[in-house]
Amino acid sequence: MEPENLDVERSKVGVKSPSRSQNKASPFDSPKRGPTLSTSTSSFEAVDPHDPVLNNLANSLFSKTADWVSGELDSTIDEYRLLEQMNRVTLTKYGDMKQITTNISKGVNDLNDKYTNLMPYLEQIDQIDESISRLEQAAYKLDNYSKRLEAKYKQIEKRNV
Repeated sequence: MEPENLDVERSKVGVKSPSRSQNKASPFDSPKRGPTLSTSTSSFEAVDPHDPVLNNLANSLFSKTADWVSGELDSTIDEYRLLEQMNRVTLTKYGDMKQITTNISKGVNDLNDKYTNLMPYLEQIDQIDESISRLEQAAYKLDNYSKRLEAKYKQIEKRNV
């Protein structure tokens, strides 16, 4: 049947046919099936093969995106390996520092013990030093006294002569 005859047949049955002015395409009309919810074409539509240039571009896009994601993952893995290696080195360094600190602590404790053991001797040395200072003072006084005595003796001897 021709389109004009279809309109006549529809009017007999009571179905209104869209007029030419109403025949404008809606933004939701698919060129193949009429109204639809999406304006995008599905990759599953076997009737409408995709443009080969578009297919190549899409394949290139996905390939390059996959390469980029793979590179990002590789760099992240490398960074984690570097962090792991740095952590191991730091752990070793801190272990060495702990050993050194332990040895220094033992040395300081030994020195403190020796100092405690030497304390009575150091006190004796201080006492001896004080005694020597007093003895030295006494020696100076004795020396001065002996000089005065000698001077008096010489003075008396001059008188007697």
